[in-house]
Amino acid sequence: MLTNRRKDALVAAVLVAPFLTIYLLVFVWPTVQMFEISFTDARLIGSGDWVGLDNYARLDSDPRFRTAAWNTAYFVLLTVLPGTLIALLIALGVSRLKGRLQAAILALFFLPYILPVSVVYLIWDWLLNFQFGITMHILDILGIERVPIMKTREWFMPAVAVVTIWWTAGFSILLFLAGLRAIPAEIYEAAALDNASRWTTFRRITWPLLWPVTTLVFTIQLIAQLKIFDQVYLFSQGGRPNDNMVLVYYVFQRAFQQDQGGRAAAVAVTLFVLVVVVSVLQFQLLRLAGGRR
Repeated sequence: MLTNRRKDALVAAVLVAPFLTIYLLVFVWPTVQMFEISFTDARLIGSGDWVGLDNYARLDSDPRFRTAAWNTAYFVLLTVLPGTLIALLIALGVSRLKGRLQAAILALFFLPYILPVSVVYLIWDWLLNFQFGITMHILDILGIERVPIMKTREWFMPAVAVVTIWWTAGFSILLFLAGLRAIPAEIYEAAALDNASRWTTFRRITWPLLWPVTTLVFTIQLIAQLKIFDQVYLFSQGGRPNDNMVLVYYVFQRAFQQDQGGRAAAVAVTLFVLVVVVSVLQFQLLRLAGGRR
């Protein structure tokens, strides 16, 4: 028995070793290095002198960092909860379809998710571009003045939020469909025998049993949108990027445009801690709320 246990442990170690090695080299070691660099005045490449918490102290007085933090929080508010609710409603609708029709509709919703961000940018630029966008031609036909959506600060974040929800909803829809299919049909049959309305069935059966999936989708969306960069970077070209600054964009600007690796690392560490803390807190709060149902 002892020999078998040692053999099983050895086999397990051999199987886990490749993943563990890659994980340590690709994630853990760079993260440790990022924390270390954040306490120095290093450039993007090379070492620097130790400055302690000076890089973190500067963040409070940096207006661009405050703008980036506010825009990131605003973007999260515009996308996480609305995106989760929209995906849930679509999944509820798709779940009522059957056969090939369901597969076709689901494919249409999931198709944007597999597109690279550059293609997503081109599609929506063709729609919203101030000069040649399809939407602008429709406004001309209706006699409405054109609006430079991607060049106006008030419209930029809501527009990028709409693009992001359209782009990422497919994965959330799949998760909700998986959760809906995991609910036993016998429960709905029992509710039908009791003449329960659709709203009562959803409120008393579907929503409580779907709560773990909702928590998962909400957490995934929160983590993803806190790290928003690609869409903001692409749609800001030719506009006012400093007004549309988000935290990852701010890290990119400090590191790759201003060659300030230490200050960029401080912002990256701040974002890393923020993502971990906020994600864990909201996940636990949602679990507690689900446990009271």
